[in-house]
Amino acid sequence: MTESKAVPLKVKDEVDSLKNTQNHDVESLNSSSSTSTSETDVNPFKDPEIAKYWGKVYEDAKYECRHLFDPEFKWDPSEEKKVIWKLEYRVTLLACFMFVGLQVDRGNINQALSDNMLEDLGLTTQDYNYGNLIFRACFLAAELPSGIISKAIGPDIWLPAQMIMWSIVATSQAALSGKASFYTTRALIAILEGGFIPDMVLWLSYFFTSKELSTRLAYFWTSLSVCEICIALLAFALLRMRGILGLEGWRWLFLIEGLFTLCIGISSYFLMVASAAQTKRPWNKKGWFTEREEKIVVNRVLRDDPSKGDMHNRQALTLKTLWKSLADFDIWPIYLLGLVAFIPQSTVSSYLTLIIKQLGFSTFNTNLMTIPSSFFHIITLLIITKISEVVNHRSLIVLINPLWSIPCLAALRWWKGTLNDTWGTWILVTILLSVPYIHAINVSWCSRNSNSIRTRAVSAAVYNMFVQAGGMIASQIYRPEDKPYYRLGNQRLFGISMATGVLILGIKLYYMARNNYKKKKWDAMTEDERVDYIHNTTDEGTRRLDFRFAH
Repeated sequence: MTESKAVPLKVKDEVDSLKNTQNHDVESLNSSSSTSTSETDVNPFKDPEIAKYWGKVYEDAKYECRHLFDPEFKWDPSEEKKVIWKLEYRVTLLACFMFVGLQVDRGNINQALSDNMLEDLGLTTQDYNYGNLIFRACFLAAELPSGIISKAIGPDIWLPAQMIMWSIVATSQAALSGKASFYTTRALIAILEGGFIPDMVLWLSYFFTSKELSTRLAYFWTSLSVCEICIALLAFALLRMRGILGLEGWRWLFLIEGLFTLCIGISSYFLMVASAAQTKRPWNKKGWFTEREEKIVVNRVLRDDPSKGDMHNRQALTLKTLWKSLADFDIWPIYLLGLVAFIPQSTVSSYLTLIIKQLGFSTFNTNLMTIPSSFFHIITLLIITKISEVVNHRSLIVLINPLWSIPCLAALRWWKGTLNDTWGTWILVTILLSVPYIHAINVSWCSRNSNSIRTRAVSAAVYNMFVQAGGMIASQIYRPEDKPYYRLGNQRLFGISMATGVLILGIKLYYMARNNYKKKKWDAMTEDERVDYIHNTTDEGTRRLDFRFAH
């Protein structure tokens, strides 16, 4: 991998360029504006020395789009708008479509539970907990290895391959016979699905600027809720097939939905491309873009973040690069947030169909009653993402997660009407699961505070590993001896939500303190000392004194 180094410049131009390329404003990172980068946004390549430096970096790295790099290239807003629209239905829509395949095969077990799957297989709820634990552990373990494979052979090859393999395993769940086969399929599906999300985020970053990425990630996770609604409606029909050919309804569910995902995986191989400059395929000889449109896509991304071209898209991460990224302790506060923030919702969501079934609703009505929480989840996700585009305080935005959850969990723990008041309990659980989803904001927060290509390349995967570790914890919160009210489990979730709120405030204070420390050292330097630091410092990434953390 080629490391980014300082470029000889005049003092003022050098400092300004570093501010523009390394210290992005928080609002600009999240903005989804499509205004021409050639006219209104800063072009770091206007200085010929900077353009010469990065041109050499791209050549040395054999960057696949280097022939399209043009520091003097200009375009107007109407052209860029047309290109972005193409990216939306060629890239964003495809990513959401593929994410549906992921969610179908990892989420349909909740619908299978409502059809007495555990009883049919002779399993207990504790066996189910262990199955979830195995799934989370294997999912977590697969994150980084999958990322390394994806970076080496390309997300456009690895992502479809993953989908095809896990869909075959998912389909085989129709033949489950007991505890051993249940645990085995849970493990295999998790191993094959593990790196899907960070690998997809990497692919999206090839086409969108950093200021556009968080919104596209919001669309990405919105498709999760849309998928959950569709799964619930589909399950309403598929579970009624119980008895056909002597099979239970949940077996038909796994069989048909697994085959559906297999079709998505096969089609995605023909729909994905390696980069904006590699869209022509034997079955699409014209490609996605004209030559001018290719230059717009590539140059707008490089002007937003020049370091996106210092690696080839088939270049693997080295062990040294991986270690440096893992050792970057300034990103760990966000990782810890990913560990605890989603435990309450994950715990309740895993038991949602069982909770509703215990309220006295039929199998079919139970699946329909999971839809409202998924619908409101979409609304709150889009709202909070929109707010994140204009508010300059990520920590205050994500604080809504525990503030929303705490009163709901307090009621589930101490309200005596839980499960006795059928509709009241269902409304309470629905409100809890409608909490604004801060996952997309956290992922973009990791990217923003990485400040180096080596850390940015793995931070999404490491963050997601912590989220999965939180899911492992969540799978053990509700215990068989605590049912049907799960009072003790809800008390633990209440405490975790309280701790999450404290952690978020602590993260803000930590980044404020780090920024103040850097500012004092930077302000104490003379102009010549600052230039010397820019030229000769060995500080990298978040250690640089001219970088400030977003909080």
